[in-house]
Amino acid sequence: MTASDVPHDAPWPALPHETWTDTIATLHRWTQIVGKIRLERTPWINHSWHVPLYLTTRGLGTSPMRAGDRSFELNFDFQSHRLEIRVSDGVDASIPLVPRSVADFYDEVTRRLDAMDLTTPINTTPSEIPDGTPFEFDHEHAAYDVDAVFALWRALLDAHHVFTTFRARFVGKVSPVHFFWGSFDLAVTRFSGREAPPHPAGIPALPDWVAREAYSHEVSSLGFWPGNADNPTPVFYSYAYPGPEGFSQVSVRPEAAFWFDDLGEFLLPYDAVRDADDPAATLLDFAQDTYDAAADLAGWDRSALEWPGGAQGPERP
Repeated sequence: MTASDVPHDAPWPALPHETWTDTIATLHRWTQIVGKIRLERTPWINHSWHVPLYLTTRGLGTSPMRAGDRSFELNFDFQSHRLEIRVSDGVDASIPLVPRSVADFYDEVTRRLDAMDLTTPINTTPSEIPDGTPFEFDHEHAAYDVDAVFALWRALLDAHHVFTTFRARFVGKVSPVHFFWGSFDLAVTRFSGREAPPHPAGIPALPDWVAREAYSHEVSSLGFWPGNADNPTPVFYSYAYPGPEGFSQVSVRPEAAFWFDDLGEFLLPYDAVRDADDPAATLLDFAQDTYDAAADLAGWDRSALEWPGGAQGPERP
């Protein structure tokens, strides 16, 4: 299959992970290089909201970052398959996305930024990857399949639309829909407004204080994870922290959704959404049912936090 075989408007594409494990592993590390640049160039925002990437109409991007009197952004373009470096003074550059090692990609990104007077030192140890090789020494991960990357981006774009619709139903504190490059997933998180007990942390290659700050308050979180070599099934997930008593026992739509005790989350295989008559409605049912259960069992003040019809629905009572 070539890139031209994947229509640009084809929704919910197949994600045959067994054919693109190496590409995902490489892209995960490339997004961490770009994400860590954003981390260094952006003021700290609660729950690490300053570090994710954001979906664009062509891929994933950082949004503007400050560099003295200038601003710049880095954007993965998964249609032309380039990393675009755009600067507010009009001095732009691009790096082709082709099969190349993480070390080679890191070296070129660093050299391009240095040449543009945008030098940004980063911690080169991968985050949330056990025993990850520092970027400058990683010659193992070097795959890039344009079809796989395009399909992943198109699936993220479809999920992003549903997540945004779901986000619009909430008037309490809620995160943007954003892509965390550490865990390599798209997520949106609702908050009850109440403090939570200290998180147990223990996430590989992530400081415990970062995890505890991220979960300082009660949450209900919805996300999409494309899988990896150890767990190759792309899934949607929903969890609550702290998990209220009885949460794992509730029934949620659709029938393909299930509780996965090892993670303490509800999971819904991507293919169950993709194969549904109405994928968006199916995913929205999963999002709403899992949130309803978490909020009811934890006693959230739902009348004060929700706007069921969204911004274009009926007025809030």
